[in-house]
Amino acid sequence: MPPDPSATTSTGVHLAIGVILLALNLRPALVAVSPMLDAIRTDTGMSATTAGLLTTLPLLCFGLLSPLAPRMGRRFGMEPALLGAMVLVCGGTALRLLPSMVALLGGTVIVGAGIAVANVLLPGVIKRDFPSRVGLMTGLYSMSLFGGAALAAGITVPLGDAIGLSWRPTLALWGVLGLVALAVWLPQTRRHSRVSAAEASGAAHPVRGMWRHPVAWLVTAFMGLQSLTYYAATAWLPTIFTDAGMAQGTAGWMLSFSSLLGIAGAFLAPVLAARLGRPGAVAAFGALLIICGFAGMATAPVGGAYLWMAMLGLGQGASISLSMLFIVQRAPDTRHAAQLSSMAQTFGYLLAATGPLALGAVHELTGAWTVPLIVLMVVLVPQGLAGLGAARDRHAAPAQRGDSVTGG
Repeated sequence: MPPDPSATTSTGVHLAIGVILLALNLRPALVAVSPMLDAIRTDTGMSATTAGLLTTLPLLCFGLLSPLAPRMGRRFGMEPALLGAMVLVCGGTALRLLPSMVALLGGTVIVGAGIAVANVLLPGVIKRDFPSRVGLMTGLYSMSLFGGAALAAGITVPLGDAIGLSWRPTLALWGVLGLVALAVWLPQTRRHSRVSAAEASGAAHPVRGMWRHPVAWLVTAFMGLQSLTYYAATAWLPTIFTDAGMAQGTAGWMLSFSSLLGIAGAFLAPVLAARLGRPGAVAAFGALLIICGFAGMATAPVGGAYLWMAMLGLGQGASISLSMLFIVQRAPDTRHAAQLSSMAQTFGYLLAATGPLALGAVHELTGAWTVPLIVLMVVLVPQGLAGLGAARDRHAAPAQRGDSVTGG
């Protein structure tokens, strides 16, 4: 096992900053669409179902392209593959500047492809380079995901209004954050090489039987269900509030406020899980918080908006952080972490991709948001149960490889 740079050298600090900046770019290009959705629909004339497709396409990319990410990491090296992923994010963001529906959808697919690769490989980097700081780095990584989402949700509309930009260049502005991450991550491609020949060939720890392993499927279920509820809510929350009479700017701020609380939830969940020794209980409590938030939105969306968004943010932050922590902890080594991450995100995001489309379709069918919110509350029950199962201290690997060994 390589030495833990986080504890001994400045290299670990630089690497940690690079991981955080990459993570900051894994949500803004997607989340920024949500507060702009009304403007996009007005300008393009797209239906609510088509608008749901705009937010679903990246999730489909996450699911369909995740199996390729471990191969890219082994073939080109983890760091160059992550650099390429960020190039795709920046390129896709720029493509959406072109005034056509094809460019909008195509750029969204390219952004989704880049994020898909980074989603899978970054947990492996944490597993490999921060073995004694897994909880801390997972918390920082998850905080960065929510931090990027909070920025995108909260300042996209005000920033565009302040500069006087239409929705296309406003969305493209988030490519600047990607360029910063590219510049910071570039030195990592020189500092680190490909994985060892033994590891790449599978001679060290062959990944066998994971697709039949019950722990791997519990991790996958938890990842998928929390992603489904998160992306479905993120796609439609501003619209739910505006339909209830809230101003568009305020509705966007509500999503941002939720994401800000998500930062706290993302950082606190791994810490509490480690301190209490009961990550399953933390996962179940996170699901309960989200249920309470959705229930409040269904009954008094505007009057108690801040309370509902606080519950939602804390619960969602805890859930996403724990889903990443389970991937790292349930894997005995870097290759298993990448493979488990690929499996969880392949099936997890394909499941999550149904969320925005389904929520939009149910809304069109019922003409209100009460039934869609009840559906999300029902989904959170198996999410909590999957979290209890995924939290058990076992490895998603064949028994002879040490299933009972502590998961880190």
